Amino acid sequence: MVHLQGEAPRLKKPSWKDPRLLIGLMLVLASTAGVIALLESQDSTTEVYAAREDIPVGSALSLEDVVAVPVNLGDSADAYRPVDEGFPDDSIATRLIPRGELIPASAIGRADDLDRKPVGLTVEDPLPSGTAAGDRVDVWVSLRADTNTYEEPRLLLEAAEIAELTVGESALGGSASTLVQVLVDDAAMPQLLDALSNEARIAVVLDPGAGS
Repeated sequence: MVHLQGEAPRLKKPSWKDPRLLIGLMLVLASTAGVIALLESQDSTTEVYAAREDIPVGSALSLEDVVAVPVNLGDSADAYRPVDEGFPDDSIATRLIPRGELIPASAIGRADDLDRKPVGLTVEDPLPSGTAAGDRVDVWVSLRADTNTYEEPRLLLEAAEIAELTVGESALGGSASTLVQVLVDDAAMPQLLDALSNEARIAVVLDPGAGS
């Protein structure tokens, strides 16, 4: 029978003064703090406005037109107006804000900020199905030559943006004339108003490639 020489060494109980134990504890605390900070940053949300329905250019902004949405914007937070700041007095939409879109601060302004103004054009020929606010159209006019004749049509507005579209109905329920609100800059406004006042024929043609 074999006898072991001496006793096996015993494991020493770690001491609080052991630097390895202190380093391990510090690593655990640092890891825990990092996880907590990450979770808090991911849960940092801000309430901003989103459009309840399409908001046309030039429309006054009110709380009835918007809903509050909690979102995590991160570095983009400054680009949106928080709900707790509300809207400034006499605020309008300076561009079309589609339904459901978060409203950026750049789309909130005053009437003086608009460089284009909506003008209503009554169009007899129906526009293609699916045409909506935000689409681009070319506006052609045929000036009246005399009582019964008109001049050749010419392009007056190219790639004008539709601000609003209202399709009328005839007495039999079919589609009739369409009221198209197009955005017109000040330079082209006199020519368009002159054509309208002289009962020129107006044709609006969808320009699907203009916005791309």
